[in-house]
This record gives sequence, C-alpha cells and structure tokens, in this order.
Amino acid sequence: MPARRPAHPHHSHPLPAFTLWELLVVMAILSLLTALLLPVLGRAREAGRATACTGHLRQIGLALQMYVDQNRQRFPVMRDRAPDTNAVPATVVLPTPDEVLADEVGNRAVFRCPSDGARLFETTGSSYAWNSLLNGQPAHDPELFGLRFGATRVPVFFDKERFHKARGDRRAVNYLYADGSVRNLLVLEGP
Repeated sequence: MPARRPAHPHHSHPLPAFTLWELLVVMAILSLLTALLLPVLGRAREAGRATACTGHLRQIGLALQMYVDQNRQRFPVMRDRAPDTNAVPATVVLPTPDEVLADEVGNRAVFRCPSDGARLFETTGSSYAWNSLLNGQPAHDPELFGLRFGATRVPVFFDKERFHKARGDRRAVNYLYADGSVRNLLVLEGP
C-alpha cells in the first residue's frame, strides 16, 4: 500500500503578505478613485433625470396642444396649487394643470420631475409651474405685459425649482415653450 500524502503539504517558504503600509496605500488610492468618480456618477445620474424631465415636459406640451386644438386655439385657464398649506387662499379657485390636462396626458405621473427632491409633485400635483399670464390667451399669438411674442419665445411650463442645478446655473431649470420646444435657458425678447 502506498503511503498517504498529507492533505495540506507544508511549504518550505512563507506565503507573501501585505504589510500594513501597503494596505494603507491601497486604501488611500481606492479612496481617491472613489472621490473622483462619485461626482462624475452624480452628474451622469442627474443628466439621466434631466432627460426624463425633458421628456415629461414634451408630453405635457403635446397634451397642452391637444387641449388647445379642442378649445378654439386658446390656452386653458388654470393655476398652480400653492405648496404652502398656510398660503392665503385665492379669491377665485381655478383648476390645477394636472386636473385640466388629465385626459390629455393619461397618467398624472408625467407631472413629476424625477429630480424633484422637494416633493412638490406630492404637495402641489406638479413639479412644473404653469405660466398663468397665458390663461385664456390665443395660443398662436400670446400677449404678455402688453407685448406680443411668438410661440417660440413664450414659456408655458417650467420646473418649479432649480431641480437640475448639478448641471450648472444656465441648465438648472427646463422650460417648455408654446411651440412645444424644451430648452434650459429662459430668454424673453420683445418683437
């Protein structure tokens, strides 16, 4: 009968091991890499949310256009719900955008911006503010403060807060214009 070999043969030289100093250096390098990558990942995540927010505004724009087409080419008369429960009640109670456009959007979740950390959607029904200066105005030729603007220059909905500030000051708020375009920067110019 042959002799049995031990299950774990003994090595004549010890296994290499990390010193404490080497472990600390590796941990410092990993910490540095993590610190460098987290802001990049945060900006990428915010870019994705901003894209979803832009898509929601486009859907709201399509719903608004369907409403206008069915109502003599006029914008609806509506008002945003105040986020503060202690706000002074309006003398005239108007329906909110999520109520007026409910049939056209189908799903009210369209009114929620994914970057709405203030939970304005939950308290007001929408992460987006309606430009109430447009109430009842003709959609093709709106007038603001006595000036006529083209549809490409009139914002109809916009983020209620600077939800996208991680992208920079000029891209912190998305605006939906009367022509259906969505842009990041508000520019009002007279004729």
